[in-house]
Amino acid sequence: MADYFEHWLRTGLRMKRKIQPRIFNVNWFRTDENGNFLWPGYGENLRVLEWILARCRGEVDAVQTAIGYIPRPEDLNLTGLDLPPGNLEKLLKVNHEDWLEEANRIENFFKQFEDRLPTEIWAQLEGLRRRLDVMDEM
Repeated sequence: MADYFEHWLRTGLRMKRKIQPRIFNVNWFRTDENGNFLWPGYGENLRVLEWILARCRGEVDAVQTAIGYIPRPEDLNLTGLDLPPGNLEKLLKVNHEDWLEEANRIENFFKQFEDRLPTEIWAQLEGLRRRLDVMDEM
């Protein structure tokens, strides 16, 4: 897997286009304090995919966070969606403690590759931790 990471990092450097592809991460399975899914899933996932496409076309903006850019609530098409009150806010909240735990899990995963893991990958993890530290100070 370390070789795989290295391959894609080098591929990105060799790209002739100045605009590299955007990467999006979606967690469809976030739950509330009672274990209920915050997002209804299935066909409703298209709403988020529509936002991703609009974002790639430059039609909508986003909110910069420690983990990257997230949708502005007004840019998601929620028409006819029976989303319980407060769920959207929970979905779009970046929880500092949760992400620090995630960073620790990522570090443990990376350690298995020892010195074969590209330094750029380690740098990204450290950057995430720095951004989370700044977020904690706010």
